[in-house]
Amino acid sequence: MYDRVQDEGRNQNIVATILNNIPSESEITKIEYEGPFIVLYSRKPTVLLENQEIISKMVNSIKKRIVIRTDTSIRSSEQAVHQILRSSCSYPNDLSEIFFDSALGEATIFVSDFRTLTELNRLQIQLVEKTGWKLLYRRAPKNLKLLKSINEILYSSSEQRMYFYKRVGEKIFRQKLSGPEEASIVCLGGFSEIGRSAILVVTHESKILLDFGIKSYDHEDNDILPRLDIYGIGMNEIDAVIISHAHLDHCGAVPILFKYGYDGPVYCTDPTFPIMISILQDYISRSKEPLYSTRDIESLITHVIPLNFGAVTDISPDVRITFANSGHMIGSASTHMHIGNGDHNIVYTGDLKFGRLNTVDNAFWNFPRAETLVIESTNGNRDDKFVTRDVAEENLVKSINSTIEEGGRLLIPVPIIGLSQEVCVTLGLLRSMNKINPDNIFVDEKILDMFNFYEIYSDYLSKILKQRISEQTEDPLFINSLVKLEPSVKWERSIILCPSSMLTSGPSVTYLSEIANDPLSKVILLSEQFNSTVGKLLQEGERNITIERKSLEIKCKIDVIQGFSIHSDYNQLLAYINRLKPKLKKVITNHGEGKKCQNLSNSINKIFKIQSFHPLVQESIKVL
Repeated sequence: MYDRVQDEGRNQNIVATILNNIPSESEITKIEYEGPFIVLYSRKPTVLLENQEIISKMVNSIKKRIVIRTDTSIRSSEQAVHQILRSSCSYPNDLSEIFFDSALGEATIFVSDFRTLTELNRLQIQLVEKTGWKLLYRRAPKNLKLLKSINEILYSSSEQRMYFYKRVGEKIFRQKLSGPEEASIVCLGGFSEIGRSAILVVTHESKILLDFGIKSYDHEDNDILPRLDIYGIGMNEIDAVIISHAHLDHCGAVPILFKYGYDGPVYCTDPTFPIMISILQDYISRSKEPLYSTRDIESLITHVIPLNFGAVTDISPDVRITFANSGHMIGSASTHMHIGNGDHNIVYTGDLKFGRLNTVDNAFWNFPRAETLVIESTNGNRDDKFVTRDVAEENLVKSINSTIEEGGRLLIPVPIIGLSQEVCVTLGLLRSMNKINPDNIFVDEKILDMFNFYEIYSDYLSKILKQRISEQTEDPLFINSLVKLEPSVKWERSIILCPSSMLTSGPSVTYLSEIANDPLSKVILLSEQFNSTVGKLLQEGERNITIERKSLEIKCKIDVIQGFSIHSDYNQLLAYINRLKPKLKKVITNHGEGKKCQNLSNSINKIFKIQSFHPLVQESIKVL
């Protein structure tokens, strides 16, 4: 039962703790609950910025996230901020763009050169004092068009967002209801199947969605959406939505929630936010009958609250989450959920790579507690074992060189984001080492555009790439040799990378048709190929296929090269579980075709003696 008097007393205790620890010279003007944060507005924010240990002490005391914002009374005009920044740095022409967010009191400065980025970071305290804004610095990419459009939507909705943050904050920081702690996992989609990933976590007083995707690769229209209807809850009963990463099978249905009245927060990492919006907009542009509109995506934009890896964050009165790198692609996150007073802890891996990639680091595994694990099973069969990455790259080099030497053309079908950037960086690296020498590497424009986010959010990249960027190495991402793919391109002795990865639609279908009758040319399949797709048929040896209602005989070579997957193989999945083994009580498999989920579940039970489940969509499991 909810006790308002007790709630108000608790809030007063939090405020009192803060005020007792804050130096009076910081001139705190108000303390607000905004989203998952306790926000301190200050007329002298530099006092706190120079003494971060004060904030750390308070966070440890009240166990809540605290954010410092500048009081609106000290914020300079946007024009004045431009002038102050330009006059403060040695190379003002390196300042590319400044995005202002008055709802957060933040100005994001995009800088074209690393030297100016370093200089501005060194002057941070002085510049906050001069401008009255919290300043964030990012590397300027080649194209800021999408981020500009997102910023315009955020900027124009500042007042509504401030109200939204306060409403969410009041809901999160209210007193917990009395009663026993409990938690169940409801399987809405992506269980014993791939696509429409969605989980509803139900606790004593919270209902939280983990991912909300669509099944985008299947030709059939049946069962493409998560089965939220089976639980019978209204949009106003959902406390939060958590998005693990920006692939359609994990985020593709989120705008539908807003279409039907959801008005709560969506949590994801910084890179996932704009990449997700780009992917959703692309889905609308190429769909004959999209499931939602641009307006629904704009509603989503104003409700996103980005979180960093490792930041413990309250998202409801009885649930606290922490994002950790899942190793799948830039910004992809596993979610650690702390329920109640530590009564139970759930780890949802999302898509997981517990192995080497060139673009992002290996998945994080060292969670303090984890009683229940929900783990993907894309490669859950015992024979889903890859060669090492070094061997995979050697095989790729041989495959490319043999075709180039014969004057053939190479098609590598890839998705827009994730594996495509991994392959681009790898090809650029191999070319820089003179291991391959195609005339050109042509890349679809949508894939190249995604590298803008790799430049902006470079702190989410692998240690190797971050080091190359910090050392100002020429072409740090190995992408300068990539050429934008144009229509009617001549691509003898060259490589084309384009979507879709499973040859179900898009330019990869067009270029497959061009080389189908050419025995000197080749298709290289590097990604997982799901059932009912053209890619799967080719992988299994079929050479007479129907594609876009046309029969096509395949005379070109088909080469399947394992080891480039951005999903863990069978051994990597077991190695990950082994790291968590001492803590685990239950393991639930998802995101895999039926037999793979079942096989991985059985293996976990047999090898680790842990209770394991491979549920179907519409089933639920009580974990607490």
